Amino acid sequence: MFDLQDELKKLPDLPGVYIMHDKSDAIIYVGKAVSLRKRVRQYFQPSHNEGIKKKQMVEHIARFEYIITDSELEALVLECNLIKEHCPKYNTMLRDDKSYPYIRVTVGETYPRVLFARQMKKDKSRYFGPYTSAGAVKDTIDLINKIYRLRTCNRNLPRDIGMDRPCLNYHIHQCEAPCQGYISKEEYAEKINGVLEFLGGNYGPVLRDLEDKMNNASMEMEFEKAIEYRELLNSVKQIAQKQKITNTDGEDKDIIALAADDVDAVVQVFFVRGGKIIGRDHFHVRVGTDETRNDILATFMKQFYSGTPFIPREIIVQEVIEEASVLEAWLGNKRGTKVTLHTPQKGMKNKLVDLAARNAEMILNQDKEKIKREEGRTIGAVKEIEELLGMKGLNRMEAFDISNTNGFETVGSMVVYEKGKPKRSDYRKFKLRTITGPDDYASMHEVLTRRFLHGMEEREQMKERELSEEYGSFNRFPDIIMMDGGRGQVNICLQVLEELGLDIPVCGMVKDDNHRTRGLYYNNIEIPIDRHSEAFKLITRIQDEAHRFAIEYHRSLRSKAQVKSVLDDIPGIGPARRKALMRKFQSLENIRNASVEELMQVDGMNQTVAEAVYQFFKNATEF
Repeated sequence: MFDLQDELKKLPDLPGVYIMHDKSDAIIYVGKAVSLRKRVRQYFQPSHNEGIKKKQMVEHIARFEYIITDSELEALVLECNLIKEHCPKYNTMLRDDKSYPYIRVTVGETYPRVLFARQMKKDKSRYFGPYTSAGAVKDTIDLINKIYRLRTCNRNLPRDIGMDRPCLNYHIHQCEAPCQGYISKEEYAEKINGVLEFLGGNYGPVLRDLEDKMNNASMEMEFEKAIEYRELLNSVKQIAQKQKITNTDGEDKDIIALAADDVDAVVQVFFVRGGKIIGRDHFHVRVGTDETRNDILATFMKQFYSGTPFIPREIIVQEVIEEASVLEAWLGNKRGTKVTLHTPQKGMKNKLVDLAARNAEMILNQDKEKIKREEGRTIGAVKEIEELLGMKGLNRMEAFDISNTNGFETVGSMVVYEKGKPKRSDYRKFKLRTITGPDDYASMHEVLTRRFLHGMEEREQMKERELSEEYGSFNRFPDIIMMDGGRGQVNICLQVLEELGLDIPVCGMVKDDNHRTRGLYYNNIEIPIDRHSEAFKLITRIQDEAHRFAIEYHRSLRSKAQVKSVLDDIPGIGPARRKALMRKFQSLENIRNASVEELMQVDGMNQTVAEAVYQFFKNATEF
């Protein structure tokens, strides 16, 4: 039993992180403190007022725990990690989970390539970016390869020079074929130096070279070449014009500004690289309990820079951050060199901050309705389901489905929805091991048993090795299991849970004779659903997703050996008749649509076997 007053007395006067739990033991808030004793006690003092929202949070606290650290900096790092992992209800949360691409030049290779990269790794390559548009990065790489005619293959050069014929790119004049030794290392290195200058923002040499080539081709009456050079020239000019010069210091910096109301906030970030704005992006933030603008900016920076591989030397912020020194130390450790937070009062930097703030305000106003609609489709739909079932705290939903063709290659799927959105990283596939033939109930029993046994094993391993929840994906059990069907499927699931000693609510998604969702089966009662409600739409999406995922896996298995597996399961079909069938009809789809008479025209086929083939595909529910 958690004794609040007794636990408050035990709090140490040390820096650390505190974690608030509700009565269902869910984590609802994570915070850091220079002194855990002073900070945590404040929440429970009657005279202390931190606003209505925080008061509501305190009313839901059933217990708290804490982790002491050696410094406030360590507490900040731990706080970031815990918030990112648990997404507590009352914390300010960055809604977007974006990553930014880079252009990678593999200068460590003898014949370097220019590649698209999602991460900046510690290797011998040169990285440019990050950029805000993956499409723009791909277009730039295509342009570079057209101008400089670099190799795009994965051959190991110079080891593999002359070992194979040049590829199509050589024949269409898009590569100088270093794989054949047609260009020397020195000549190729000059091209790469040009690429590095181009990516560094020095477009002059490329523009002059393309203009000279265009004019020479025109003078020599080679108009097709002249048009090609003109198009390349225009493409380079477009890229050059997109990069606005902000100052002449050539530094990397981010400019951050905020627009907020009581519930939502938008943070606008301008990315300046080498003294040029290379792009901008905005981020929607869920405002936590009575967070000030200063708090929102600080929390955003913690979450944003904990997930991005690149941190600039200077970060220009709209307002002075109270914990700036701790943030600078943390960011400096991540970058490897000093990082400065700066709030300008005048000049070009201040104008850019104002511009970012105006952009954030505009996006917040434009996207309010969009955000509300999205939350209605997801969180709102989950709340409707909670009301229908008389439950609370539904966050993670898992749904299962079975797919087979007359029992051939039976597979199961598990899809996961959290807060009304699919969490695809937790999807799982099951290839049935013990069931033969089209027995959906037995197949579902095996799938569910394997899923929860695996989860229980992971939990035991976590306890033994003191591992975090990130150790595995099966250890997180659902708040509710959504079965695609009625009483039969629900009872199979309840039987598995009883056998394993687990207590998890199970709900059936019941369909009518036309295979359309009509209600939920829960606690031996079928509950009707309004077909126009968001709950109905979410349930339909979950059903469709589980079905799609199972079918895709089943098809992938069949495609590997479908001729051997599907046709050989038919009595009377051996290798010779299988080959004859495929030679005659070209595909399984054509065989399936053939009549008995058409099947009998195949070499070596008699009426008995033809009828067996016809009946097999007629009875197949999936193909």
